[in-house]
Amino acid sequence: MSSTDITAGPVVYDPYDYAFHEDPYPVYARLRNEEPLHHNAEHDFWALSRHEDVQHAFRSDGVYSSGMGVSLDQSAWSPHAHRMMSFLAMDPPRQTRLRSLVSKGFTPRRVRELEPQVQRLTDHYLDAALESGTFDWIADVAGRLPMDVISELMGVPAADRDEVRRLADTVVHREDGMRDVPAAGVEAALSLVGYYTEMIAERRRRPTDDLTSALLDADIEGDRMSDEEVIAFLFLMVVAGNETTTKLLGNAAFHLTRHPDQLGQVLDDHRLVVPWIEETLRFDTSTQALARHLLADVELHGRVAPAGSKLLLVIGAANRDERVFTRPDEFDLHRDRSELAKSLSFGGGRHFCLGASLARLEARVALEELVRRVDRIEVDHERSIRVHSSNVRGFASMPMSVGLR
Repeated sequence: MSSTDITAGPVVYDPYDYAFHEDPYPVYARLRNEEPLHHNAEHDFWALSRHEDVQHAFRSDGVYSSGMGVSLDQSAWSPHAHRMMSFLAMDPPRQTRLRSLVSKGFTPRRVRELEPQVQRLTDHYLDAALESGTFDWIADVAGRLPMDVISELMGVPAADRDEVRRLADTVVHREDGMRDVPAAGVEAALSLVGYYTEMIAERRRRPTDDLTSALLDADIEGDRMSDEEVIAFLFLMVVAGNETTTKLLGNAAFHLTRHPDQLGQVLDDHRLVVPWIEETLRFDTSTQALARHLLADVELHGRVAPAGSKLLLVIGAANRDERVFTRPDEFDLHRDRSELAKSLSFGGGRHFCLGASLARLEARVALEELVRRVDRIEVDHERSIRVHSSNVRGFASMPMSVGLR
């Protein structure tokens, strides 16, 4: 049965299914209401979909382990996942130590001080895109800005950024029916690691005023990050940080333009950009699911997921839980702030996303600048092309036309 058979029969949740990617939310509703602890027998994983359960898993210790990584992909599910995904694939105390060291370099002040660079890069890409009036929002703006911001942060030279972006895209892409990292993705990951290895060696010889040098200098009572740990964090930044922010910018444009009344409100009142971002994060979050390894039995809703199982925390489903959100399937710029604060898009507890403030900064600057310059935004929703990934949701291409103010 394909995921298009969503109204009758057994609940089918297959995060690799291309048809499911088009609109996962009817399946999520059935998961929450019929099988809140769901078991996919074919691929032997479990899934939690209710807000209360996902939030509890984020905030509890000792059961929902990240030690095997956060992806169900066979080659990524490994006790060595931290070599690519840094502390995202660790449990305390290792996770606590590494997050503390990274936080020494990746400070809130460093993020705030990036705003002029984010503005400059936004202006650069919008200047070129808006001049033609018709462009691809992803290819020309949203897919370029986050990578350039992260590259500026890390000290990647401008001449290398297109290739680093291409490699990062290749790492996360999945062909239809493929349930693992393809050969091209493995090759791209190795190329990225090789690139960062050389970059770190260069920083050790000649330190600069960038995040890479700051990570190498980070010191807590004599404890420092190894080269391998710095490489893993840079890899995490370029794959997770770049991808999710690109998807946020794409999802924001896609959904607001499907609501002309609300689009008009944003074009008239730029103070609505921040609520636009926050509602996009809740309504259609970039990171739809994260994997966990169960270190003990989990008994919920009359079922038991046994210790040793793979389990998905389905953030996309939790953010539409009618037990928490009013009219959750409606995109609403004026949603109460207290509800938006319950969104799980950036995780929670010790798993709260370290890059949340950077993603919000990039999205705010880019979208404020867009609506400041234009009085009309149209997206060709039918011709927009989705990215196909088991856990990231967004677009690879989005035709857009605008009218300048």
